[in-house]
Amino acid sequence: MDKNTNATQHALAKELAKSCRTQEDITAAIKALFAETVETVLQAEMDEHLGYEKHDVSGNNTGNSRNGFNRKTISTHHGETEIEIPRDRNGSFEPKIVTKYQTRGKDIENQIIAMYAKGMSNVDIASTMHDIYGISASKDMITAVTDKVMPLVMEWQNRPLESIYAVVFFDGVVFKVRKDGKIQNRCVYTVLGVNMDGRKDILGLWIGDNESASFWTLVCNDLKNRGVEQILIACHDNLSGFYDAINTVFPKTRQQLCIIHQIRNSTKHISHKDIKPVMADLKEIYNANNEQNAEYQLELFNEKWSDKYPQIYYSWRSNWLDLSDYFQYPEELRKLIYTTYTDIQTMPMFSGTPVIKGLLRRTSA
Repeated sequence: MDKNTNATQHALAKELAKSCRTQEDITAAIKALFAETVETVLQAEMDEHLGYEKHDVSGNNTGNSRNGFNRKTISTHHGETEIEIPRDRNGSFEPKIVTKYQTRGKDIENQIIAMYAKGMSNVDIASTMHDIYGISASKDMITAVTDKVMPLVMEWQNRPLESIYAVVFFDGVVFKVRKDGKIQNRCVYTVLGVNMDGRKDILGLWIGDNESASFWTLVCNDLKNRGVEQILIACHDNLSGFYDAINTVFPKTRQQLCIIHQIRNSTKHISHKDIKPVMADLKEIYNANNEQNAEYQLELFNEKWSDKYPQIYYSWRSNWLDLSDYFQYPEELRKLIYTTYTDIQTMPMFSGTPVIKGLLRRTSA
């Protein structure tokens, strides 16, 4: 910002301060200044549109002229402000700074979308807009603004993907959604891919009421139609119908049960005082340098904890073939497999963002 601009702003602030004694006075003064500035810009736009300034004789007999004003109330973060928008006799003037039918500033729309992204309901957003800005925003108005993210949601959901992914994680995250006046749990099924350079990316989100082979076949075919030709390893939590679906669409893919899910299921029903020692002994299993040592550690675990928690050993042993597949891979890839799942629900995608909320709204409408 140059010195002249600073000086102008300083002089303007001093002039405004002469008539202000409270914060409310300052807000009112800023609203008035905003309205006058917008109207001045609108007049300049009209001058450019007509080709001559107001009262300029060169405008005589040009076929078009000014024709009064329309009043409009526009909402900004300063509150609601009434402005006068000039008209022309031919009705061809298209204002740019405040477009036709626009009743709110871009800053207000950005604030609404930001609150929507943080997971706030439309009712809460309307209440917050009134409390902070003194703007009366109806539920329909909030919906009209948040609906603007839907084209971006669909563009993201259908974007092209890479041809090969080293590891792809399949999982579900449960959200609450209102449908027919009732709150219901809906599952957003998530697919996170790790490409050959090690970069992680959410490949897509799908809404489903239940897991089945046909549902997962639909998901896999969607990935294939968007450019995925090969998945080296598919990591999942023994999802219903998933084995058949992945074998049908990507028959060369190796399947690996999610280690993190297995650990969580193992520690779900143990006492708090045993959490740390049990976790330490489980780490000896999945962090072993080869499958033979891992099985040896599993048997040691059974000897130590079978009296208190026999179900843990049973769960690992019964799923061992699918859990131990990753021991054939290099240590770096094994670590990637058993640590990446923890990233999924902490990614920005899972903070109540417009992407998920948009998909939930679209499927529950």
